[in-house]
Amino acid sequence: MRIIGGKYKGRIIRPIAGLKARPTTDFARESLFDILTNRIDYESSDILDLFSGTGSISFEFASRGVRTVHLVEKDSGHIRGIRQLISEIGFTNIKPIHIDVKAYLKTCSFKYDIVFADPPYDLPWLKEIPDLVIGSGILKEDGFFILEHPRNLNFRDHKLFFEHRNYGSVNFSFFKPGVEPSPLG
Repeated sequence: MRIIGGKYKGRIIRPIAGLKARPTTDFARESLFDILTNRIDYESSDILDLFSGTGSISFEFASRGVRTVHLVEKDSGHIRGIRQLISEIGFTNIKPIHIDVKAYLKTCSFKYDIVFADPPYDLPWLKEIPDLVIGSGILKEDGFFILEHPRNLNFRDHKLFFEHRNYGSVNFSFFKPGVEPSPLG
């Protein structure tokens, strides 16, 4: 894997041995960040990366100069590898948090501009994640939530859904608090 853009563009990321996560592909990450570059001011943004796995999404945000990245991962091996990479690369704007996602959402009082989640595709409660994130109140008023998910899931009928992007086997659905579906569909 490599960092696609920003200060550390081109930097190779070597995840820990025995990684259990499915990293977001370089192509999908690059496409996602092309979209985000036109929508947000990185330097004034606070980001939450749920189910962080390798940390690649957090590294992309941090490389682009976001103010804060909180990275949530419950696997101790992944957290250890992420902390090592943060130290090696020299990131100062990433805070890794070793906790279960549901527990974090219940206790978090910080407000984010963007919450990104890349859960395991076989997670039994994956369909509940948009409601859990938005219901937790952690998004700023103009913030939004991005869920990476398999192609067999469709969130277009979710009341807070506003956009879908497909990059091969990687799908991103976007949700915004207070967004109501258009009467035209």
